[in-house]
Formats: sequence, structure tokens, C-alpha cells
Amino acid sequence: MQSFEYNANPGRVIFGSGSLKKLPDEVARLNLKAPLLLSTPQQIEQAESLKAILNGKVAGLFTEATMHTPSHITDKALEYAKEQKADSVISIGGGSTIGLGKAISIRTGLSHICIPTTYAGSEMTPILGETAEGQKKTRSDPKILPGTVIYDVDLTMTLPPALSATSGVNAIAHAVEALYARNTNPIMCLLAQEGIKALAEALPDIIQDPSSQAARSKALYGAWLCGTCLGSVGMALHHKLCHTLGGSFNMPHAETHTIVLPHALSYNAPKIPEAMKQLALALPESDGDAIKGLNVLLAKLKVKRGLQDFGMKEADIDKAADIAVSNPYWNPREIEKGPIRELIRRCWAGEEARADL
Repeated sequence: MQSFEYNANPGRVIFGSGSLKKLPDEVARLNLKAPLLLSTPQQIEQAESLKAILNGKVAGLFTEATMHTPSHITDKALEYAKEQKADSVISIGGGSTIGLGKAISIRTGLSHICIPTTYAGSEMTPILGETAEGQKKTRSDPKILPGTVIYDVDLTMTLPPALSATSGVNAIAHAVEALYARNTNPIMCLLAQEGIKALAEALPDIIQDPSSQAARSKALYGAWLCGTCLGSVGMALHHKLCHTLGGSFNMPHAETHTIVLPHALSYNAPKIPEAMKQLALALPESDGDAIKGLNVLLAKLKVKRGLQDFGMKEADIDKAADIAVSNPYWNPREIEKGPIRELIRRCWAGEEARADL
């Protein structure tokens, strides 16, 4: 067995249908009096429902969270939190809102309770990605990790099937890269395989029957495990490409992860035979071929496969390749510009992944 180091992130998880009702107890347990509620403009209703659950005992609502956590929105929220004398933040939503909660928490030291409504996994990580002047920068600090996460499957029942699919594949991507991370370990590999398997089985069921509570519960469980992987080990080429495409070309986050994942995997495949074996076991209908397994899953999920569908221009491929090869993350295979450009071209065109990069 390889030698390894294992660090468990602290953090408290409350999982189950109806667990949102435990929010007042959690606020009391932490001795908090004036939480600031955070949401996107699209999820104001859910933030209002939190206010009702807390009997109106909140510092206020800030409902301008947005994709890629731009610094001007964070500054505005900080100002509001100070004015309202907030002693904590409660974020409800996906990666955008959770990112804003983290940005406020790391700058102020305020407690952060997180209530995810998607499968993105940001709630389990000590990582914060922020955008300023068109560049997305990521930092990691144990203090960024939310203190409590409440997973209530009831909140995911209305997540549209298409968004469930891309958000779920975004989560799978975290676990896939955990399998071959430079600092991976046996515990993370177990969590990664279990998380991928749970999501790969649940997501097609959600597309068929969005109101299946069993499928929704399994997907949320998988998302928690995959998020734990993202928060515990380093990420590689796949995440670098997604940051490049998201931060510099404003591509939508989960959809970009969904498009890039099979191609990034096919690029790394020659160098990660063991991870490919483990991944094939976790993906239904892979017949021992992980790339085939991912292609089959994406076909079942009826997702868009091309970045051009989201407004990326063919002329942007070269610029994206330049950014992706500058300041690269650690990756099991050396970063080579020619194959990376071809990888991005396939993502742009919406082609199926094939292991010949």
C-alpha cells in the first residue's frame, strides 16, 4: 500500500427529510442571535421561509448572491452585515450563495450555517473561489469551511431535472479527481467511489421521475460524499479548465463541469490506470471502460455537451488553451498545449469523449 496522510475536516452535518426544522435548535446551540440570511434573487422565497422558521429573529436578508462570487457583491453584503449587526450568516442555495457566505465568514469570523439546495458540494470545502476584474482566484483556508451543514432532501425536490443533472455531474467531478489526486488516500477513494455510484444511479432516476424521494435522497447523499472529497484533497486538470472557462469566459458553472469531465478524464487516462478501474466499477454500464460509462451517463441525462451552446466562440479556444496551460495545477499527466487545445475544441464542439488525446 502507498504511504499517505489523512486529514479529516471538522464540520457538522444534519441530514434527512425535514431537517430544516432543526435550524432554530442549531442557531440556539451556537448561541447566535442575529443571523444574516443569504440567497440569490431567484431563491428569495426560500430565504423568506428560513425567516419564518426562525420566527423573524434575523439580522436581515441579503438576496444578491451571484455566480463566481464577484468581489463587488461581497463588499455590498459585508456593508449590510455590519449595518444590521449580524452575528452569523446562513446561506441557502447552491454554490453562488454558499460562496458568498464563505466570503463574508472568512473576512469577519462570523459563524456560517449552510443549507444546500443543489448537489454542488461547496458546503463541504474549505475552498473559496472569487472573481475580481475578470479573473477567478481560489484560496483554501480551514476557516472557510462552514461550521454546520443542513441537508434537507425536501429542498431539492423542486430542483429542475436539467439542473439536477448538471449539478450532480459537477459533484461527480470532485470525486473523480479525488481518485487520482496527488494527496489522495484510501478513505477518500472509498468516499469517492461511493459518492460517484450513488449519483450515477440516482440522477437518471431523477430525470425519469423528478418527484422520487428515494432518488433525491440518494443523490444528496452522493453529493455530500463528493463534496467531502473536494474539501479534502487537491484537484487537477478538470477543475483548472472549469475555472478558466467559468472565470474568463463566464460559462455556467455546473454545465461546464458536465461538458469538460469526460474529456479531462480521457486526457489523464493513460497515467491513471488504477483510478480508471475504480471509476469504471462505480459507473453503471461502463463495461470496464470509465470513459464509456461517463458517455452513457451523460446520454441518459440528456445534457448539452458543447460549450458553444452556452455562447463560447470558436475564436476563444486558443485563448482558453493559453490560460489553461499558464500556471497549471498539479496533474498526473504533464500539461501539453496541443492536446489541451484539442480537448477544449472537443468541449466547444460538443463531441463525445474518446481516449485518444
